[in-house]
Amino acid sequence: MSLDYDSKISKAVQQVPPSAIRKFFDLANEMKGHVISLSIGEPDFVTPWTIREAAINSIIDGYTHYSPNSGYIDSRIAIVDYLKRRYGVSYDAKSEVLVTVGGSEGLDLAARALINPGDEVIIVEPCFVAYKATVEFAHGVPVIVSTKPENDYKLKPEELEAAITDKTKYVIVGYPNNPTGAVMTLEDWAKIKDVLMRHPEVIVLSDELYCELNYLDGKPASLTQFAELRDRVIMVNGFSKSYAMTGFRVGYIAGPHELVAPMIKIHQYCIMCAPSTSQLAVVEAAMNADNEIKKMRDEYNHRRRVIVQGLKDAGLDCFTPYGAFYAFPSIKSTGLSSEEFCERFLLEKHVAIVPGNAFGACGEGFVRISYAASLEDIKEAMKLLKEFVEELKKG
Repeated sequence: MSLDYDSKISKAVQQVPPSAIRKFFDLANEMKGHVISLSIGEPDFVTPWTIREAAINSIIDGYTHYSPNSGYIDSRIAIVDYLKRRYGVSYDAKSEVLVTVGGSEGLDLAARALINPGDEVIIVEPCFVAYKATVEFAHGVPVIVSTKPENDYKLKPEELEAAITDKTKYVIVGYPNNPTGAVMTLEDWAKIKDVLMRHPEVIVLSDELYCELNYLDGKPASLTQFAELRDRVIMVNGFSKSYAMTGFRVGYIAGPHELVAPMIKIHQYCIMCAPSTSQLAVVEAAMNADNEIKKMRDEYNHRRRVIVQGLKDAGLDCFTPYGAFYAFPSIKSTGLSSEEFCERFLLEKHVAIVPGNAFGACGEGFVRISYAASLEDIKEAMKLLKEFVEELKKG
């Protein structure tokens, strides 16, 4: 008699589909021959040397044990100093910062700490694939706000207002945005702040992993910068994207003690602490790597322009991205669905990109292209994209 495995698996887990990003990444890896991957949101840069050196020295110096649950105090102080320097906001390193295993742990901790079954969480789409999944795993109810290319994929105050109900627990915002590359300025956030002031019970979870990759002025812009919202904005941030530290698996949460404390409780039981070596690398990254960030940001900005021009040359409409390292062109003119387009592009031209509907239903008819890749690969991919689109038009 075989075991009925389906009956043993959580219904909440069963109902969440696997990540479509990984599906195309895995399909590309299984193909024979060279494949240009513009699918994964991972910097192609090696972590700056001084950060790697700090990690190496931490091992030499014997930092191979558990750290305090919230993270080494030196790491938290470095994070607080960074936030003061770059955002102009202040946090208590002892009680308002938690060092996490990447930014994704922060999303999960927030969902498990805040959601009761049936609570509504507003999710601004298109968005990082983990937002909706973490809410559903925690038995929350996702309420989707679909941003639009004609609005530069910005969250509009009237859209947020219409989505708030008496069941709303929190709203998740992620700017600079994955997958669109959209940014929100302080002026944009001020309009969202006004809506939130009318709803003092609504918490905000602000995902700021791409905060340093802003090509308008290079400065972070965030709801955390409004003192009126200080007691109900939780920042999820980290070092993977801006610092090219994906393999270090280290991020952080910053927010009011009353909201961070329950997340620390879950973290204590489930994780214990972030890796010690990674935490000590954070001290160097947060305190001394601003120039390295600028170098990488300048290079991404150059690639961004190449991508945007390549999409125009291919005849695809594309909102101009000003943040992160993604473009999100429309492929509706080809008559293919997002998944059909990506699968055929991969099989026929050996270039991996991601269907837009992986980031929400409103992403159908679009694809995400990452420019966290070499300029050589980007130029070749744009040439192949133009060929592919022309072949589709010929039938």
